[in-house]
Amino acid sequence: MQISDFKGDFESAVSFFKEDISGLRTGRASAAIVEDIMVEAYGTHQTLKSLASINIPDAKTVNIEPWDKGVLSAIEKAVRDSGLGINPVNTGSQVRIFLPELTSERRQELIKILHQKEETARIALRKVREDVKEMIKSAEEGNEVTEDDKYRLEEELDKMVKDYNDKVKEITEKKEAEINTI
Repeated sequence: MQISDFKGDFESAVSFFKEDISGLRTGRASAAIVEDIMVEAYGTHQTLKSLASINIPDAKTVNIEPWDKGVLSAIEKAVRDSGLGINPVNTGSQVRIFLPELTSERRQELIKILHQKEETARIALRKVREDVKEMIKSAEEGNEVTEDDKYRLEEELDKMVKDYNDKVKEITEKKEAEINTI
């Protein structure tokens, strides 16, 4: 049993966190803000990125151009109802979103959401750690590893968890700096 065998589980928790916070709006326009919005089209729910091309012409504008103009109003409705606090404009051929300046209250709100997502990521890392600790304990009880090996493995595990928690903290600090940049 090697602790490095579980690196993928920790990596997936961190990459999910990165993906999860990519939709948090910063001062600049980004396709990540809208690409995963679910749109009801053709009798099913689909992500916006599977229905349209998303362009960023400048720092405050997002253009969404559907491949089929028939889903234009569905895209507009999905963006309006997404809870992102953005108001889309339907030009007849595309949906245009003008991002307003973030107010200090909205920045604080976004930072609060960011920290909630950070805590969720830390919980995911703890869950993986607990699962691995359980496997180590079972292996010791089944005489697959010695008691010394158990302590060595747990020490390696704790170091790995600390490294991943530091990674999550670093990502959070970087995102918080982006949100606070005017």
